[in-house]
Amino acid sequence: MKLAQALHEAALSRTPIPQPVDDFDVATAYEIQEELLTLRGEPLSGVKLGFTSEGKRRQMGVNDLILGRLTPSMAEVDVAKYIHPRVEPEVAYLVGRRIETVEDALRPGAVVAVAAGLEVIDSRYENFRFSLESVIADNTSAAGYAIGPWKAYDPDDWNLGVLFEIDGRPVHVGSTGAILGDPRRAVVEAARLAVQVGLAIEEGALLLAGAATPAEPLREGARVQVEIQRLGKVVL
Repeated sequence: MKLAQALHEAALSRTPIPQPVDDFDVATAYEIQEELLTLRGEPLSGVKLGFTSEGKRRQMGVNDLILGRLTPSMAEVDVAKYIHPRVEPEVAYLVGRRIETVEDALRPGAVVAVAAGLEVIDSRYENFRFSLESVIADNTSAAGYAIGPWKAYDPDDWNLGVLFEIDGRPVHVGSTGAILGDPRRAVVEAARLAVQVGLAIEEGALLLAGAATPAEPLREGARVQVEIQRLGKVVL
């Protein structure tokens, strides 16, 4: 698809492209996303949810959840390779069994570990502006991630305090409860969306549950730290 190729080249050249002029629906957007990942030639390392917090939906002007795909190279965060990156705090889950249905996501062992995480998002569109369909096609702006030490998953620990700092200065204080009202819902929502696009979430995959606060611009050389109550820290 022409849009997938244009998005791929935009990421490689660090040159944003205009919004697509052709209308397409959500199903087509996920087909473009799949083609984009094929062009990148990497296996999947996990999935991510987008727009799970009310603050993030307001910030970006959309009103629905979206699913993106993660690859191993995204774990190598290098600000110099992005266009206009932003960073946000995440809850990260380690998937403990293959999830092919929503029922799989509800079974014991679907998640085996949890960690504080950071996600770098970098829209390949000009001015970081997009429609719901165009951001899905752009793999939900996925660009990079960092994960702190894994902790044993305790499903009772869900409403946890979040401290988001850049260069030692707090930029947001929030709660993991901002993620869908309860971040435990992220596993089911990811399964629901994955089923819709014909994707299985494999055992050992990373699942980024969504941002607990609005994103902030990521400057080269900045020190970013997220601390989540009882989960510890992750530093970029």
